[in-house]
Amino acid sequence: MNGIKPMIFLAHTLAILLWASAFPGIRYALSAYSPAHLSLFRLLIGSVLLVTVALFIKMPLPRFRDIPIIMLLGCLAFAIYHVTLNIGEQSVSAGIASLLVSTTPIFTAFLSVFFFKEKFKIGSWLGALIAFIGVIFIAIGGTGERLSLHVGILLILTAALAESFYFVFQNSYLKRYGFVRFTIYTIWAGTISMLPFSSGLLQEILNAPLDATLTVVYLGIFPTVIPYFSLAYVTSKTGAAEATSSLYLTPAVSFLIAWIWLAETPNIHSIIGSIITLCGVFVAHLKWSNKRRLAKKRKFQLKEDKAY
Repeated sequence: MNGIKPMIFLAHTLAILLWASAFPGIRYALSAYSPAHLSLFRLLIGSVLLVTVALFIKMPLPRFRDIPIIMLLGCLAFAIYHVTLNIGEQSVSAGIASLLVSTTPIFTAFLSVFFFKEKFKIGSWLGALIAFIGVIFIAIGGTGERLSLHVGILLILTAALAESFYFVFQNSYLKRYGFVRFTIYTIWAGTISMLPFSSGLLQEILNAPLDATLTVVYLGIFPTVIPYFSLAYVTSKTGAAEATSSLYLTPAVSFLIAWIWLAETPNIHSIIGSIITLCGVFVAHLKWSNKRRLAKKRKFQLKEDKAY
């Protein structure tokens, strides 16, 4: 057990750092690439790497009947998500973008209630309300930026919503294929769905500065691929809840990277709004209400056992 803990910590750290670095990386690459071409180029790089991985592990193709839903979920999680995020980051700072994407668990919870009639606990409603207040504070509370920032915020929230659909409807396929295989299938699906936007990509690559192109290569290899394998490892050792819990640190790390790399300094309204939103996401994700209910149940059960 002692030998496993450092590896779990390393996997957590790797996922946080790489995903956090993606948001500043996108902002930087957008100086030379259009949002659609950036998405396609990044996904192509990731897909080629994953083809190599698939051949190495002799990974079979998915069932034919599952291909339509894999295509749909891949389009949502990797094509629509990336394009809307990229367009949004043209006017929204990297740190704020990472924070808005962290609202994905709240959208996921709402969609689960709507489609699968899952219960939305009081803590979840409270967290969603707090996060919403934080987002409003960021959007309206004196950001000092153009009105286009509001459009950017809506687009990034749309990206979070698209990703939420992916998380809500993936469960049965995760059981069938496993986390790694299903993720690879959906990244390929997202790449295929982006191919109609390939016109002009080669010219853009030839005209782009080398550092911008290397940034896209980095985005395609590292944030697009490696964190999923890191989380798959943590999930196999500790479970999904533990695997995703530390990712709440991603916005804070993203703010720091953007500050160092892009010299993006958040104003006081952005900082306050970010803290409020992150607190809301954290509260919505807490399991305290369940724990309290279970504790009461156990206490009652112990009383009954003593009575007998």
